[in-house]
Amino acid sequence: MSHSKLASIFNKDEKRVDWHDKALWFVRHKRDLSVHNVKGWEELRNLGHGIKAHMLSNLDNYLIQFEENAKKNGVQVHWAADADEHNKIVLQILKDNNAKKIVKSKSMLTEECHLNPCLEADGIEVIDTDLGERIVQLAKETPSHIVLPAIHKNRHEVDELFQEHLGTKPCDGDPQYLTGEARKHLRTKFIQADAALTGVNFAVADTGGFVVCTNEGNADMGAHLAPVHIASMGVEKLIPKQEHLGVFLRLLARSATGQPITTYSSHFKKPRKGVKMHIVIVDNGRSEQLSRPDFRASLHCIRCGACMNTCPIYRRSGGHSYDATIPGPIGSILSPGKDLTKHSTLPFASTLCGSCSDVCPVKIDIHSQLYKWRQIITKETPQPFVKKQAMKAMGNIFAHPNRFETVGKIARWSLRNLPKAMINSKPNVWGHTRDLPLGPEKSFDQWFKDRENDKKS
Repeated sequence: MSHSKLASIFNKDEKRVDWHDKALWFVRHKRDLSVHNVKGWEELRNLGHGIKAHMLSNLDNYLIQFEENAKKNGVQVHWAADADEHNKIVLQILKDNNAKKIVKSKSMLTEECHLNPCLEADGIEVIDTDLGERIVQLAKETPSHIVLPAIHKNRHEVDELFQEHLGTKPCDGDPQYLTGEARKHLRTKFIQADAALTGVNFAVADTGGFVVCTNEGNADMGAHLAPVHIASMGVEKLIPKQEHLGVFLRLLARSATGQPITTYSSHFKKPRKGVKMHIVIVDNGRSEQLSRPDFRASLHCIRCGACMNTCPIYRRSGGHSYDATIPGPIGSILSPGKDLTKHSTLPFASTLCGSCSDVCPVKIDIHSQLYKWRQIITKETPQPFVKKQAMKAMGNIFAHPNRFETVGKIARWSLRNLPKAMINSKPNVWGHTRDLPLGPEKSFDQWFKDRENDKKS
């Protein structure tokens, strides 16, 4: 289904749309307050952009350097060309260690690779230990946001979900009680786990180490208790040096949730005695995206979710309307690169207002890339007949100033004089929920000419 059709399903529940919008704008507001207290914030953004651009331009060398240093640290390094290969590698590691129970911290890469169903099909119990991820896992849903995976659910829905799956008592959505019950439930899973899987926020080429950022400490709990630690890492997560971490850790949390730093920034370098550590380095289309000059900067993304929190379309259409692992503005750039036909509507799910680019901590020109995808999609995928004819008619009007002026006069007169029932008729979709303003007496062009004539006289 197209984004617009899926969004219309989400929009049927107006109350949900309103609080979803307000909740995300609240996070965006926290971000603004946080970054305005940082001297040199724009310089930090410039540094982040520059470091990422440099790394991507020398990705082959930094990947080799990272592998060499990780191996020196006693870490086993694996390479996966795509999602299927990643899943096979993880499954084989688990089989080699007779692991039947695995605890996961939040990892959008494993969501992208659809790891959970792959492991479950082989009889392995997979428990997502991030609270939001656990909620959507119990609901048999995918995350709707990369930082706030259950933002589309309210506390009363979580209450009912926990009653069904965890046997909790009805509590009228009491967050403290629900969190406590989730903690008890997950603590048992941590203790029983045969292996732990984490994502990777940043991997450091000159040390072979990597950093995982969480607010719940669940990555630490899993990795420190289980005898096997598997880290799934996209190739773009590399940074050249340890000293660069200071830039990205300051950018990430402030952009994501308005925090000065994530509660846990866990550094992993080598396995402790008696524990095995594996890193699976995954491409899965990233090299192809890197080869596209107009879109390679999308690989700068540090998965903060700031573009989603500010996007008026995402806030009022919900993450599931994108039907992609990474929703929102950045996902609308990444997804067409994977499957142009399936995701051809996503670049159009934007006002091109540029707010996403304004808040991006590593200065990705998101709105410009969305516009470039629109141009490609219009040329390479079939467009609806009505849309093609409408665009052709509009192009004809815009190409002839006299026609444009005439249509403008008719539109302005209609908005002033025709009854609302005609203005907000069926073809005017906007009119179903909002009124158009009264048309001015003059066009801007005529107002400007009259103003200039008045000056001369």
